[in-house]
Amino acid sequence: MSLVPRGTNELSGPWIQAGRLAFIALYAVTVLAALAWAFSNVRQIDPQNRAVVMHFGALDRIQNAGLLLAWPQPFEQVTLLPAADRVIERRVDSLLRSDAAIQADRVASFASPISDAFAGSGYLLTGDAGVVQLDVRVFYKVTEPYAFVLQGEHVLPALDRLVTRSAVALTAARDLDTILVARPELIGADSQAAERRERLRGDLVQGINQRLAELSATGQGLGIEVARVDVQSSLPSPAVNAFNAVLTASQQADKAVANARTEAEKLSQAANEQADRTLQVAHAQASERLAKASADTATVLSLAKAQQQGIDPQMLLRIYRERMPKILGQAGSVTTVDPKDDSRLIIQGAAQ
Repeated sequence: MSLVPRGTNELSGPWIQAGRLAFIALYAVTVLAALAWAFSNVRQIDPQNRAVVMHFGALDRIQNAGLLLAWPQPFEQVTLLPAADRVIERRVDSLLRSDAAIQADRVASFASPISDAFAGSGYLLTGDAGVVQLDVRVFYKVTEPYAFVLQGEHVLPALDRLVTRSAVALTAARDLDTILVARPELIGADSQAAERRERLRGDLVQGINQRLAELSATGQGLGIEVARVDVQSSLPSPAVNAFNAVLTASQQADKAVANARTEAEKLSQAANEQADRTLQVAHAQASERLAKASADTATVLSLAKAQQQGIDPQMLLRIYRERMPKILGQAGSVTTVDPKDDSRLIIQGAAQ
């Protein structure tokens, strides 16, 4: 016969059952956690990715698309990388004008000139002392997964520095017109400028890959290769405004010259037409005067010819008789004198 009080068995029964349930739940959670940990590195690799499996920090294998079976951490670490044929885009923000410089530009346009601390932000100097802005987008592929994993978070900053260095060296070795069309009037004069502008992207890709190869030769490779580069070049805003003003002035000057030439051509044509009309009128008037003079002098010429040749001795007397009555008929009075005696003249109104 037990000496334990009756109330003690009744009170201890529910607590024992609750403890058993808690132990079972804790055991189940532990088993599930252990299973989740054991299969944590068992996953499906998508076609656009690949996995680098490192066993205690050493490269073990590279798994492409498919089912990956790997030991859980810390035995094996799995890092997902882009596939070998996947191209990744990266915009190099270090070549762009900073937000502080843009804000300073806005303030400077209304108040004071921009500070020297932001004057060169986002601008590159060309070989002919010009200034240009480059918006560069790099498209790269991961060629060495192990080197890419070892560099880790340092890959993208190092890539930005390499692109910036290559862009600075490239623009310093070129003039402004081989980077962008800054002066359209020189396009026709230099046929090779367009070709050099087309080679800009290829030269930039070659320069970046060359520096990546130099890093790989020293054992510090990033494990990437640049496949393509998109470059959008532009002039600074003040330079754009200045160029626009120059182009506007040039266009206005060309328009004024064209208008002046048109007006001069019109005036020249009008003057030529007026000169032609004046010349034609002068020729007509001269012909009329010549005809009239010829008609007026025909009698005199014929009389002179007759006198010189003695063809008609009575012509002069006959003409005198034909013309004098008409002339004398127009006079109010006629005074005649003796041609053989001019000692006395009869003058009307004179005293006798």
